[in-house]
Amino acid sequence: MIDMLKAENAFKEYLKQYNCDDDKVRLKIKHTYGVIEASKYLSNKLNLNKEDAKLSELIALLHDIGRFEQSKVIGKVYDKADKLFFDHAVYGVKVLFENNLIRNFIEDDSYDKIIYKAILNHNKFAIEGDLSDRELLHAKLIRDNDKTDNFRVKLSESLKTLLGTDDEKLIANDIISEKIYNEFMNKKLINSMDINTYLDQWVSYIAFIFDYNFKEALEYLKDNDLVNKEFDRIKYTNPDTINKIAKMRKLANDYLCCMVS
Repeated sequence: MIDMLKAENAFKEYLKQYNCDDDKVRLKIKHTYGVIEASKYLSNKLNLNKEDAKLSELIALLHDIGRFEQSKVIGKVYDKADKLFFDHAVYGVKVLFENNLIRNFIEDDSYDKIIYKAILNHNKFAIEGDLSDRELLHAKLIRDNDKTDNFRVKLSESLKTLLGTDDEKLIANDIISEKIYNEFMNKKLINSMDINTYLDQWVSYIAFIFDYNFKEALEYLKDNDLVNKEFDRIKYTNPDTINKIAKMRKLANDYLCCMVS
């Protein structure tokens, strides 16, 4: 039995040890609930049974629990920390399972391995290969739902929170590195360690579309025009960047149309 009200109350209790007024922490709390909403949407579209739908919501609630401790360690929630020294997914499963904190969220331990594997794999460049069918289903669900809400995040949060600067002229005149551009044009997910500019970071968010598992989730992006809206949030002024963005936009839209047709 998965009781989401109990789980959400436990989540609120867990958050009391963190500074929820910090922009990065606040963003991740809001993102958590956004991923829950995305999970409800996708579960409905996929006609998942009630048990797997509720399990998907629970995994969404817990998927970024490692981010909050990350914010204490380095003073901000910082994507490159995952690669450098503090993988928030690895820490998340440690938090939940090392001292049995998971029982605060759900009493039944029969879902533990699925929850563990889904959270551990949600931020990886690729899903590990030793998962059961049900573990793989939930790993794919959380990866898609996480990315879907990230499109909302990138359109609603301040550039200062997202990129570390609110200097719109600096961002607008920035460049896209050739490696990042080529990876995007080859329909590849961007490795965060290859990012060198503000616009490298920005287009890496849009490149999430190349790592979706479910057509129904991509349909949501297309129907709400989220890719174009994300491209349009920055008012590019660098001529080389303008040229690259036009080509990347066309590729992204063609890709979406192909994948959802």
